[in-house]
Amino acid sequence: MELKFDAQGLIPAIVQDHYSKQVLTLAYMNAESLALTIAEGRTVFYSRSRQEIWRKGETSGNVQRVVSITADCDADALVVEVVKDGPACHTGQESCFFQPVYLSEELRPFSYEALYQLIRGRKTNPKEGSYTTYLFEKGLDKILKKVGEESTEVIIGGAKQDKEETLYEIADLAYHVMVLMVQLGITTEDVTRELEKRHVVDHKVKQERMQ
Repeated sequence: MELKFDAQGLIPAIVQDHYSKQVLTLAYMNAESLALTIAEGRTVFYSRSRQEIWRKGETSGNVQRVVSITADCDADALVVEVVKDGPACHTGQESCFFQPVYLSEELRPFSYEALYQLIRGRKTNPKEGSYTTYLFEKGLDKILKKVGEESTEVIIGGAKQDKEETLYEIADLAYHVMVLMVQLGITTEDVTRELEKRHVVDHKVKQERMQ
């Protein structure tokens, strides 16, 4: 199809994580950088400030490998799905979009990724009176203690074969595990990738300690 570049010869490219579907960044491409992206299988953009082609991850190593490129109905914007090898943002954040402006508590659809981002926001932008912020302020030992406590509660509920209690405690455990993930810099995508490379359903996998 024929794409519509603007007067400067550019087209906006929304970069999205292939696994989590999280929006990672908004960048721009010209015809040359788009052609390079397709040829090399990695994101190549055009820097409006530097007026030059730049390859994502060229200096940082945070390369984005392209899965697909889709144009919108007017052919004047692109969505680029990628598998990333590191944070998308120059600040070290997984996504450039991490500063909350508005979040509806009632209409927000639940997802593990959305919960993860909300938890991470309580660490990067501490909120007074927030239990999550409190955990981050107390540090790793407190977080580990809570994970241990909630794990025990799940075991107790399961041993009693109390479905409702066990479900409640599993939800508590999942939340505290996500707090630990944020503390250690582990993303939901990292967990997805780890599960994808294992046969966890039919085979027990034992971790070997790295030397």
